[in-house]
Amino acid sequence: MSIFRRPDYKSEATQFIDQLKAQQPDLEARQRAGRALLWDKAVDRTVWTEFRQGQVAQKPYVYQTDNS
Repeated sequence: MSIFRRPDYKSEATQFIDQLKAQQPDLEARQRAGRALLWDKAVDRTVWTEFRQGQVAQKPYVYQTDNS
């Protein structure tokens, strides 16, 4: 061990998270369940392709009115 080695530092935020995980051991499982509920979705590639093909190209300046 080096004589210049500093003791392991843990910030207040890290200490808080470690304490929270110790108090609520199921916290990470609940976070994963919440993420799966809102974000992890199966993507149907054919529907997505049809959606992209159905989009209308945007004008260079969207607030310009048509004079026709």
